Amino acid sequence: MSKQLHPVSLSIMGKEYRIACSTDEREALINSAQLLDQQMRKVHETGKVTGADRVAVLAALNLTHELSQSATSSNSHDITDFSDRLVNLRSKIENVLENP
Repeated sequence: MSKQLHPVSLSIMGKEYRIACSTDEREALINSAQLLDQQMRKVHETGKVTGADRVAVLAALNLTHELSQSATSSNSHDITDFSDRLVNLRSKIENVLENP
């Protein structure tokens, strides 16, 4: 049985994105978008980086670094789960960037 997808509106750096996701992933997606928005705003506020794409890449690198640091302190099962979640998140991000 396939999961039914529903659109979710997200605001990142003042720009609205509509992402389709299953009901059980909705809250996690919203929390992830809020975290990304916070990280992008931090990078943007430094004034050293211009352009939304560069801000997004640096924010993603910061978040990935933080996650990888916490994953290295976990056991191998958690690392596999973490890796799967990163692949899924990357796919969602690429989808948003390709279909603004």
